[in-house]
Amino acid sequence: MQDEPTSLRIEDPGVRALFTEAARFQSWLDVEAALAQAQAELGVIPESAAREITRKAHLEYLDLGAVRAGLARTGHPLVPLIWALDQACEGDAGGYVHWGATTQNVTQTGQLLQVRRAHDIFLRQLAAILTALADLAVRTKDMLLPGRTHGQHAVPATFGFKVAVWIDELCRHVERLRGCETRVFVAMLGGGAGTLASLGDAGLATQEKMADRLGMRPMRVPARTIGDHQAEYVLLLGMLAATCSKIGREIYTLMKQEFGEVEEPVPPGTVGSSTMPQKRNPKLSQDIVAAAAQIRALVPLALEAMQTEHEADRTTSIMMSRALVPACELTGDMLQRMISLFDGLQVFPERMRRNLDLSGGLIMAEALMLELGKQIGRQRAHDAVYDAAQAAVTESRPFRETLANDPHVSAGLTPSQLDALLDPAPYTGLCRQFAERGATTARETAAAIGRRKT
Repeated sequence: MQDEPTSLRIEDPGVRALFTEAARFQSWLDVEAALAQAQAELGVIPESAAREITRKAHLEYLDLGAVRAGLARTGHPLVPLIWALDQACEGDAGGYVHWGATTQNVTQTGQLLQVRRAHDIFLRQLAAILTALADLAVRTKDMLLPGRTHGQHAVPATFGFKVAVWIDELCRHVERLRGCETRVFVAMLGGGAGTLASLGDAGLATQEKMADRLGMRPMRVPARTIGDHQAEYVLLLGMLAATCSKIGREIYTLMKQEFGEVEEPVPPGTVGSSTMPQKRNPKLSQDIVAAAAQIRALVPLALEAMQTEHEADRTTSIMMSRALVPACELTGDMLQRMISLFDGLQVFPERMRRNLDLSGGLIMAEALMLELGKQIGRQRAHDAVYDAAQAAVTESRPFRETLANDPHVSAGLTPSQLDALLDPAPYTGLCRQFAERGATTARETAAAIGRRKT
């Protein structure tokens, strides 16, 4: 993401640090150590070798200069790291490193370890967002504004109802992310072609014990062509991004001077333009929309990467990695901006109410029609209110006047009834209830995230 001025600097959630070269190498070493421990328990390799491999499977014991030189010389992503671990181990332990495994077993499992750590950060970020939205929903549950459909005034609503919609959608994303964990975060140990020929009858047990040590599930079939679980995760992040983008765009729109109903945080000293000193730009909203678009653009790449030929293909492994890692990094950026957005969002109920009154009561046409329909039937009432509404617009006359001049309306409704029906405040349906219920659900979901075991 683009750097912000100091006044708008966003706290780093820590996701990008999970995918550095050092973090990547260490995740592979963690897999190698878990593999050795599992094999020692099953008698595949000596216990002493597993202890030494585990002890030395840390970057501080390895010659990273030699690893990088090996990467440049061999063009292989893992072998130089295996050589370095072999050389770091004392005695003959190094000879048992990577026993029966193939590169993708280690690199894919290691990358999913990294993604799982990012996943935990995402859930904590979502908990923070939901907590902020719960407070916002309660605070704005009775703040009247015009409900808009097709960009036009429809019926009265409240800002709290709008927030309840966001909460409802975000809570389902939490459910999806929690629900995918056993499918996505799996360890793979299938050997060269996924057949486990290199480990034979001990293969599945080794994979299961290795996975257990990594806090993962074993793959039922450890085939190197299976990528649907990784693609699913990118897809889920894409769906989450779509919701965040929708929210960001709504804030962006409502912050326009023509609406003026909200304003995202604009700390003192923030500069909106190099040439227009007055600008108070929706930077957080724009960043959210931009990041979300990039995340969604990675979904097709992940789906393409599922189409692996024969028993393995480096092409699709590269494609999947280039979808999965950037999607995680961008999601961390996007969610952190969502937290900042709602931690300091300002709402302007007076402006919301002025906007609600812009149509001179036309927004209450549905309520008038339904009440009049009790006297003369719904369709006839619809026609009468329609004629009065269209006349008010085309003839630039007050809606109250065109209604009173219609004989069907005047026969069915008294002047006091007409005045009461033009008041939008009582006609917000269950907006308050939705906002209150949404706040409760948001807090419960956030609390559940806090209780989960990572």
